[in-house]
Amino acid sequence: MLLFPAIDLKEGKAVRLLQGRMEDSTVYADDPLEVAQGFERQGASHLHVVDLNGAFTGKPVNDEVIRKIVGNVSLKVQVGGGIRTLERISELLDLGVERVILGTIAVKNPQLVAEAARRYGARIVVGIDAMNGQVAVQGWAEATEMQVLDLARAMKAVGVKSVVFTDIARDGMLSGPNIESTVHLARESGLGVIASGGISSLEDLRRLQSEHLKGVSIEGAITGKALYSGAFTLREALKAAQFKPEDKTNGSRGE
Repeated sequence: MLLFPAIDLKEGKAVRLLQGRMEDSTVYADDPLEVAQGFERQGASHLHVVDLNGAFTGKPVNDEVIRKIVGNVSLKVQVGGGIRTLERISELLDLGVERVILGTIAVKNPQLVAEAARRYGARIVVGIDAMNGQVAVQGWAEATEMQVLDLARAMKAVGVKSVVFTDIARDGMLSGPNIESTVHLARESGLGVIASGGISSLEDLRRLQSEHLKGVSIEGAITGKALYSGAFTLREALKAAQFKPEDKTNGSRGE
């Protein structure tokens, strides 16, 4: 299972939000590039970046920071936040971003997602953000009546291969991810699922990895606040994401 350390960008700085509220943000670093380079030194291979300003306004704000990160680390970077046109998708891919994550537009213009998937294949990922089982858009600020599984199935039908699934109530709260809903989505949708929101311990990562080993299509997990708060190190998280049951029988807890 892949592990994606996260960098959320707000006005050029690395921050974390509580439950997606822009007013509840904590600045963790003035220079996000230094954070990305630190992740790389600790062994990361992938990175999850969100342009929070873009997510709320629909306009790119942090491209210069994204360009610096992509140009100065070897990590495979996926970027989300306010990506709502084919031109914007192309801009990010031209910057060297590995994959782009489409959120609001998947609900508001699924035909655009279909065209993006046709052009770019697996480089297109859809972000599905859930509040009480229903999809939220516009940087989580707007609730819809669409059910998570309905959106996932619609995206699979237009050629999307993977989704990032976030339970908004868990995000930034260090309360543990919604593993039951994540597993249900992976099993019922036929999509690869990247779990996001609420990961607070190495055991959370081991539980997700255990489902992955059972054949559930959980491709990876995103962790942010737990890393920044020191709940565990990135090296420990990377090891937990590759945890195998025999590690315990051999006397190791995988930490």
